Amino acid sequence: MAEQLPQQKLERKRMNLFLVLSGIFIANALLAELIGVKIFSGEALLGLPGAQIPIAGQRLDFNLTAGVIIWPVVFITTDIINEYFGKAGVKKVSIITVILILYAFLVISAVTGLPPAQFWLDVNSTDAQGRPFDINFAYNSVYRQGLGIIIGSVAAFLLSQFLDATVFHWLRHFTGSRKIWLRATGSTLVSQLIDSFVVLFIAFFLFGNWSMNQVLSVAAINYIYKFCIAILLTPLLYVAHALIDRYLGQQQAKWQIEEAAHESEV
Repeated sequence: MAEQLPQQKLERKRMNLFLVLSGIFIANALLAELIGVKIFSGEALLGLPGAQIPIAGQRLDFNLTAGVIIWPVVFITTDIINEYFGKAGVKKVSIITVILILYAFLVISAVTGLPPAQFWLDVNSTDAQGRPFDINFAYNSVYRQGLGIIIGSVAAFLLSQFLDATVFHWLRHFTGSRKIWLRATGSTLVSQLIDSFVVLFIAFFLFGNWSMNQVLSVAAINYIYKFCIAILLTPLLYVAHALIDRYLGQQQAKWQIEEAAHESEV
């Protein structure tokens, strides 16, 4: 019994690590979906004029979905789960996340369909400046998302996550345990190229009225942002790596990484 305790402790640490990483991943992915209905100006945030970048015959500014603010956390968490738990770990948490996102949209659809109480409408009948305000319309407008956006975001999310896991371990086959920055950043850049296009193609081309030119233009702006963020966040991967190695112990962490790599190649 005494000999089993260290192994039980290590297994408990391993489970706790996966739960924490999964919680961070799921929370940020779900929040990104919910807050993504707001589009903000990247230039205005920095006090700069519109970029007016010429892409595919159009001049575009950095107008981005609010979800991109926290999406980089998903990038980092994906790469860490990939490193310590392999493709199986990424696929498992990605599928759970999609189920929870669909559940959230189902609940939101049901809640926004509830008839509003009259006193709630009366109390919130004007805004801060005293102008007429329909809070039920505003509530529904903020929380509801079209079927095309839901299908597009879920499909793009799953496809990009599975691709990220595959590219990550394909690169690891060549780098071994070295150059985590290469396999982490490389897999993110490839997967987000697909993600940026697929979500817009499904949501606004197949289910909307955008032209292919518009899809490609806006996808390019989104990818430029993700490309820059993926590179800038690379040092955080090493910080997270060091913290996890310290938590698990150097030998256990090394074994965990090697085991994840081996299972991902099977």
